[in-house]
Amino acid sequence: MIRYALTCDREHEFEGWFAASADFDDQQARGLVDCPVCASKGVRKAIMAPAVAGTKRRSQDQSPAQNHQMMMEAMGRVRRHVEENFDDVGDAFASEARAIHEGRSEDRGIYGQATSQEVRDLVEDGVPIAPLPPEPMKKTQLN
Repeated sequence: MIRYALTCDREHEFEGWFAASADFDDQQARGLVDCPVCASKGVRKAIMAPAVAGTKRRSQDQSPAQNHQMMMEAMGRVRRHVEENFDDVGDAFASEARAIHEGRSEDRGIYGQATSQEVRDLVEDGVPIAPLPPEPMKKTQLN
């Protein structure tokens, strides 16, 4: 299978999988390739870097403890970025996220607290949310 990055004439980006490189050209010539967003038939291949498989995986060179530490550091950086750049709305998170989603409040990044039920309601209503990584453990809490 060959994966192509595709773009339609309305600049929607998506990908398509084909059994052989000639299949895209054949299917496009027969009008079988269209944009999944707008159904445009004006689809072209986009520039795409090839996927090159290496001989070694980086994680094989690291111990599980090193991989864990690397993951914890990455999550800490994500959390710090959110805390430094987003508005902390505290326990008003659910109502503010909903207001932003519905256009009743300024579109901006926020974080705060929500109950499990509030989270379920937001997800069911299609409000885009994601959990914030946990705070890193303090050195005094480590064994």
